[in-house]
Amino acid sequence: MMQQVTLIGFGAIGQALYARLASYPGIRISHIVVPKSHALEAGSAMNALNAGVVNLCTQVPLEAGLLVECAGHSAIKEHVLPALTRGTEAAILSIGALCDASLLRQLSDAAQIGGTQVHLLSGAIGGVDAIAAARIAGLDSVTYVGRKPPSGWRGTPAEQVLDLGQLAVPSVIMEGSAREAALHYPKNANVAATIALAGLGLDATRVCLIADPTVKENIHQVEAKGAFGEMSLSLRGKPLADNPKTSALTVLSALRFLHNRAAWVTI
Repeated sequence: MMQQVTLIGFGAIGQALYARLASYPGIRISHIVVPKSHALEAGSAMNALNAGVVNLCTQVPLEAGLLVECAGHSAIKEHVLPALTRGTEAAILSIGALCDASLLRQLSDAAQIGGTQVHLLSGAIGGVDAIAAARIAGLDSVTYVGRKPPSGWRGTPAEQVLDLGQLAVPSVIMEGSAREAALHYPKNANVAATIALAGLGLDATRVCLIADPTVKENIHQVEAKGAFGEMSLSLRGKPLADNPKTSALTVLSALRFLHNRAAWVTI
């Protein structure tokens, strides 16, 4: 059976998914949801990608199939919650929004009302399956260290903490809980929030954010200990070859999720 997909958002991630899913058997993007103010731009991008006929709309249609959110935090409240209550299944990439405990409860309640599920995608980090599995037997500690070049922290509160243009050595921007990291650095919160929600939660997961002039890539490091043993993960994230503003793994994690919805064998 063909899996019909509605994309919420058509920025770098949405466009990358749109282009790549054109050749995926069993999956079809039927609708793309964007604000009215972005409709002309989205239409031009769709034409440039030339991936087929898709309905462009400002609201999730009642007949929508599986939703994939890649529009940012506000789209969860505006589009995902109402769709879940109607019984439309959804997958979310903007996990950092869930540092708001009330929003996480709202998602759970909406899915229960609609008799469906909401999936939190792993995005730019790996090892989420291992952390979530280890949680079942009990975790003692989970630590996440996010390391980016100074330019990656521009436009964030890090500019009030450090002189990003003059850094010569790696420097700590903040240390605290995953919830604190998500609240103060919402544009950089998705990985920390994902690790936290898979494991010990937003308040017990420790986070360290670093501006490092010696690196050119975004580096994610995760340490976890518990009844299962110990885990250490280091991941150097590269951008998409055709869109340097977007993490390649973020897009690939959504593609894997959708592939598994249409495949006979999944892993």
